[in-house]
Amino acid sequence: MVSLLLRHGRLITDPQTSVDIAIADGLITEIAPDLNAATDQIIDLEGQLVSPPFVESHIHLDSALTAGQPRWNQSGTLFEGIELWGERKQSLTLEDVQQRAIATLKMLASQGTLFVRSHADVSEPSQIPLKALLAVREEVKDWLTLQVVAFPQDGIYSHPDNAQRLEEAVKLGADAIGGIPHYELTREDGVQSIHKIFDLAEQYDRLIDIHCDEIDDDQSRFLEVVAAEATRRHCGPRVTASHTTAFGSYNNAYAFKLMGFLKRAKINFVANPLINLTLQGRTDTYPKRRGLTRVKELWQNGLNLSLGSDCIQDPWYNLGSGSLLEVASMAVHACQMMGRDELTACYNMITRFGANTLNVADGYGLAVGQPANLITLDADDAIAAIRDRATIRHVISRGTLLVSTSKPEISWQRKI
Repeated sequence: MVSLLLRHGRLITDPQTSVDIAIADGLITEIAPDLNAATDQIIDLEGQLVSPPFVESHIHLDSALTAGQPRWNQSGTLFEGIELWGERKQSLTLEDVQQRAIATLKMLASQGTLFVRSHADVSEPSQIPLKALLAVREEVKDWLTLQVVAFPQDGIYSHPDNAQRLEEAVKLGADAIGGIPHYELTREDGVQSIHKIFDLAEQYDRLIDIHCDEIDDDQSRFLEVVAAEATRRHCGPRVTASHTTAFGSYNNAYAFKLMGFLKRAKINFVANPLINLTLQGRTDTYPKRRGLTRVKELWQNGLNLSLGSDCIQDPWYNLGSGSLLEVASMAVHACQMMGRDELTACYNMITRFGANTLNVADGYGLAVGQPANLITLDADDAIAAIRDRATIRHVISRGTLLVSTSKPEISWQRKI
């Protein structure tokens, strides 16, 4: 018995053809034109585009929706944001973090995102951000996949207890292990922190996602250390280097050499164009750097790169709506990816490339036998979806309609 039948949709992989999609027991059971299936629920898509759901590769749910608390970030800088968060996190409670996280996840899901990787600050003894997000992971598991990264916001070796706190966070159930080597007290501490992260990941069989070289300093070169460790340990697809904004400041001779190492390592990358355009280049006069990693070049070299929001209405970024189409659009502009293949690649960076980053690609996509996680959009194709910030009309999670949105109507009040 088919539980849900979607009629007259157009797959994003073949937008010229109209198909029906049958769903039963939470799985896609058939995709073909004009299906004849008994069902209690039929949705006529009327030509809407059908896509795998969006994947949020990098966000901080523990700080989301705290903008203005305890006061606004007037300079807009990374360092004032860190100072403000240092104050705000002293008053965190489990209920506070859980409520804001779920509100943010509902915001994301309503705009087509069903897979999310969030970092949780584990620099405090209470471990409230981590414990709260692990509870949220359990609470939302029926309609959204949430991964939690144990992230030592203040560094692993900047405090004598942080290394122990990081391991405790892994034991509590974090899905991935993070770090911030460029924020350690010395270059040597930064290198040591990367070794520690890889050791813990091997010991506890966890993924890795490191805030790496999120700085304009062209001498911040921890990415090469991450690549070397991933190469030696043969774990590249399980490793993610987030931000890597210093890569945009490296001289081309070094960047060319490094790219070869990265291709050997086969690690993942995450760029966060909204927040990195805002925070980076702050010490530049003119010309002012864009503050992003080499997105186009990484993609051209066949490396897996996805996009994230990073911050939504928090001490580092007062804006943010949860729309990954907005994130993709910003990447198109900031990374100068205006070719047709480049535009399509930016859509892939918020869908299947993101699934690769999260290591969930095996259960992701529009194919018979796959879990019925999909979205429908008012768009002709992936490029139009980015161009128009297309309305997400239906969000289907685990075979059940989760969210529906009416098509906006424009009514001219004056005859033209």
